[in-house]
Order: sequence, then C-alpha cells, then structure tokens
Amino acid sequence: MADMLIDALDRLEAGDWDRAHEIVQEFEGRGALWLHAHLHRVEGDEDNARYWYGKADMAPFEGDVTEERYALRQELTSGVAGEMGQPPQT
Repeated sequence: MADMLIDALDRLEAGDWDRAHEIVQEFEGRGALWLHAHLHRVEGDEDNARYWYGKADMAPFEGDVTEERYALRQELTSGVAGEMGQPPQT
C-alpha cells in the first residue's frame, strides 16, 4: 500500500492531481486519509480537506503544502506509523 501512496504523492508533485486522487481513493488507513486531505488542500477545497484530516484523526496541517508533503513522504517511507513522519515516542 505504501508504494502506491508514494506513487500518488509522486504524481501530485509531477502535476497529475487527478491520477493522485484516483490512487488515494483506493486505500484506507491513516496515510491514505492524510494524503487525501492534502490533495484537497492543494486543490483549494479546505472544507473537504478538513473532512479528510478528521477521518485521519488529525488536525489540519499547519505548515505550508511543501512542508506537509515532506512530512507525508517521511510518514509513508518510514515504515513506522508516527505523527508527522516521526516515530512514536516511547
């Protein structure tokens, strides 16, 4: 799943919002929900983005979209489900 979500993130960065959105709709789980929120944020649909952040059980990201994209990539490639790409604190 993470590989497909990373592919969606890559497609977004390449300017293919539609394909990124198609991919992310196929998945559930925190990473997919967060990425879905980010896509709608990039689109400019803040209400829809807030909905998906809520589904991911997280507050809307407070940094800019570049910072969020970095955090998303960290999260999706870490192999650890941590907040904002960081390992959970023990």
